[in-house]
Amino acid sequence: MSRQCAHRWVARFDAQGWEGLADRSSRPLSCPTRTSVAVEAAVVAYRDAHRVGRDRVAAATGVPARTVSRVLARAGRPPLAALDPVTGVVIRASRSTALRYERPAPGDLLHVDVKKLGKIPDGGGWRAHGRVATVAHKRKSTPIGFDYVHSAVDDHTRLAYSEVLQDEKGPTCAAFLARAAAWFASVGVPTIRQVMTDNAFAYRYSADLATVMADLDAQPIFIRPHCPWQNGKVERFNRTLQTEWAYRQTYTTNADRTAALARWLTIYNTERHHHGIGGTTPISRVVTPT
Repeated sequence: MSRQCAHRWVARFDAQGWEGLADRSSRPLSCPTRTSVAVEAAVVAYRDAHRVGRDRVAAATGVPARTVSRVLARAGRPPLAALDPVTGVVIRASRSTALRYERPAPGDLLHVDVKKLGKIPDGGGWRAHGRVATVAHKRKSTPIGFDYVHSAVDDHTRLAYSEVLQDEKGPTCAAFLARAAAWFASVGVPTIRQVMTDNAFAYRYSADLATVMADLDAQPIFIRPHCPWQNGKVERFNRTLQTEWAYRQTYTTNADRTAALARWLTIYNTERHHHGIGGTTPISRVVTPT
């Protein structure tokens, strides 16, 4: 290190001992160029009164538009899209205000969702042969179609169960939930108390799914419309599923990709460490009866 840096560390040690070597914030003690409190109050007041965008606030207050954005962010004002245009009341949840939560025990809440993936043509798709391969596929008289990856994630443990199915209709979703519950029971989660889904037609109105819910004695929970982050644990799992399984390698057939799912799920549940649960594996959070 430089002599100046060494001198600074030695001086801090001489003055405060070992405590003087702890990390310190690099935030300046003062910021002379920051917008004054009075101007910030005027910006916030104009936005609250008129509910207009930053450009119009900037024109009315004489404050640059980018500064208006920073002032409103510091004041915690939500975007206009989240407000009722008549009353100004917040009518839409936001990611920044959503609270993180975790149910206290395995089986308390199961997150369920479906991810649609394009099927892989025999011989491989564009990932194997480049974008030129998609031209021929688009001109086929019979479309290749989609795979529907149904997934269920336990809120507490992050244990995940997935199946590649042919549709997302009510009977299919109901049969998947029944098999998922049986799988969770086999790994030490015998009871499913609540099931959270989005507002898809099959989840809302399927009699078959309602029957399975009743058999499990599970309460259905639906997220608020247009707020997918409320079911964020399975949404994040879908993203991991794509990057680490579906698009991790080049598959030459759709059957090869489907067959690789079971092995990947085993690694996900028993070997892969998750930051959201303190760097442990999902299976380690299952409480084994003694």
